[in-house]
Amino acid sequence: MTETRSRARHRRRGKALVIGVPAALAAAGVLAYGTAFGVFGADARSSAKAADTPPPAWARAVADGFASVDALGQKGTYGGRDGKTVTVRTLADLEKYATAPEPYVIVVAGTITVNPVGKEIKVASDKTIVGSGTSGHIVGGGFFLGQGVHNVIIRNLTIRDAYQGVWNDKDHDFDAVQMDGAHHVWIDHNDLRHMADGLIDSRKDTTYVTVSWNRLGTNNKTFGIGWTENVTADLTIHHNWFRETEQRNPSTDNVAHAHLYNNLLQDDPGTSITSAYGNYARGRTRMVLENSVFQGVNNPVIKDSTAALVQRGNVFSGTTGRNESGGTAFDPRAFYPYTLDPASQVPALLKSGAGPRSTIGTASTGSAAATPVASAAPTVLTVAKDGSGRFTSVQKAVDAVPTGNSSRVVIRVAPGVYRETVRIPSNKPRITIEGTGGSRKDTVIVEGHASGMTRPDGSGTYGTAGSATVAVEADDFQARNLTLSNDFDEAANRSLNGHQAVALRTAADRIVLDGVIVTGDQDTLLLDTAAKDGLGRVYVVGSYVIGNVDFVFGRATAVIDKSVLTLKKRWDGTSAGYVTAPSTPAGRKGFLITRSTVNGDVAAGSFHLGRPWHAGGDATLSPQTTVRDSVLGGAVKATPWTDMGGFSWKSDRFAEYRNTGPGAGPAHPNRPHLTATEATAQTTAHWLGDWTPQTG
Repeated sequence: MTETRSRARHRRRGKALVIGVPAALAAAGVLAYGTAFGVFGADARSSAKAADTPPPAWARAVADGFASVDALGQKGTYGGRDGKTVTVRTLADLEKYATAPEPYVIVVAGTITVNPVGKEIKVASDKTIVGSGTSGHIVGGGFFLGQGVHNVIIRNLTIRDAYQGVWNDKDHDFDAVQMDGAHHVWIDHNDLRHMADGLIDSRKDTTYVTVSWNRLGTNNKTFGIGWTENVTADLTIHHNWFRETEQRNPSTDNVAHAHLYNNLLQDDPGTSITSAYGNYARGRTRMVLENSVFQGVNNPVIKDSTAALVQRGNVFSGTTGRNESGGTAFDPRAFYPYTLDPASQVPALLKSGAGPRSTIGTASTGSAAATPVASAAPTVLTVAKDGSGRFTSVQKAVDAVPTGNSSRVVIRVAPGVYRETVRIPSNKPRITIEGTGGSRKDTVIVEGHASGMTRPDGSGTYGTAGSATVAVEADDFQARNLTLSNDFDEAANRSLNGHQAVALRTAADRIVLDGVIVTGDQDTLLLDTAAKDGLGRVYVVGSYVIGNVDFVFGRATAVIDKSVLTLKKRWDGTSAGYVTAPSTPAGRKGFLITRSTVNGDVAAGSFHLGRPWHAGGDATLSPQTTVRDSVLGGAVKATPWTDMGGFSWKSDRFAEYRNTGPGAGPAHPNRPHLTATEATAQTTAHWLGDWTPQTG
């Protein structure tokens, strides 16, 4: 491009969190950018000591649902990802690492018998406990998460057989997983059965919990939630198979937000176990129940008169008794994005995909086959400049990926500066490029091409798109923990016609940029689609994007979340520029900047938030940028939008909502704000639709 060309609010308890900017900087009300890489001199991505070697891919999985919500000082649920990976085969070793103060990924490789029977192994914060394939069994006991324990993942395990011979046992509190006052817990892909009390007990204000893709069976009191008068707990329960369970399927008592979807409750005729009830909203619970299937269950859905329960899309077959709903609950998408599977597909999905898995897939997007589990890692290719990896350049590793690869390939790049261009062709989807250093600054992919420069083969100039250091043309690409840079020297090339110099170009769908730096000057980040009518969704999170002129531009549908947009001076030291230049097709969503920070070491009131790029003078386009819930530094103009190429920004879609900071301002005709109603339709979930990006 040339300059002249023709959550919704999350509920919080306790101290409020400032999203998108460190607390110390927020308190100061300013951002100080000492280098081109912005603030956070020590890399802000990881506060825990990294593992000696990168953890396996499945150990980097993070929760969805309420366990993914940033709250109570915890940013989502990722377990022991930042610690070492250890393999245990004995009770002593399991207890040693589960109770340790440091983060660990604990792989259970075999059957561990708990002694004495019914013992609940205490689990400390920042732990992932995961079965190795289908071999990880805990027999005769379970796990206990006490008050304040947080950031725990329990996956791919079979926990079974603490039953003491009494069906409605009042004497033995032998649970598979008991949580008393914990938060941010993910229980996923387990087989829980035949215990003396509950399979899962979530008690005493335990909150920010997701329970997904589990098999729960052969038990009386299956899944109880509550044991409190407080209405504070938030839980997501999805894609679980309840079979031959009598009660608490689950029972939710005084739960502020209970989101249940795509579960299967099955009571087969002629068996010795008969269901008393299915999903139960008790006390002052607010429940949303969607696209679940109830087969042969007595009283499949019941509620107290004080509870609110909203049903949508559920299927009932052979059920009897109470089936109730009523009241006003809540919108789950105000808290997190999610994807519903059709209820008609739920039985087949869960019978084939719930419970422990023997092989690993890609991140879950709603189908069982795509759910990550612990066993074999994805294909991993290593890159190191010193020859210690399999390849010495990133492009050589990309070239080695088979055409049409059906599973994820992770390219791990050792610290160093890699001066090269990288292209991910469209026939090589599902590639991840990640730096292995302790900081995203340690691994740098850089080149210095600009639009007006002549190609080495004399075939013409690069053009804007062709100047990209990294070009992504394949779907489901991910980049993590590295820097992508275009260091074209504008000052040394002042006479060149075409200073556009792209660091990263994406022209594909479902792209994740997680914890990266994308840095340049003019046209840093080109978010495009493969074709004008093609879909191209991009999710940028926990990252920095640095530039000065139209440095986020293109026709893709993109969310920039919890990131920093760093404003740079131009080559001659002047301050003036534009953050975004969307070229959104009509009927599509453009750029959403949310929970982020816009600032830099530039003059006050010198930068626009955006302008409409009608590429090629196309009047049918409808460019869109929304900036919401973000901190705007003093560099942002009081009238933050401006015209471009003869097109008025007022004829397109530019707006703000609930921004703060010295660059924010009240609504007026030259600074439109969304209404609260309009803002509910301009969220990450609405932007990305049926795609839930996996980060972490």
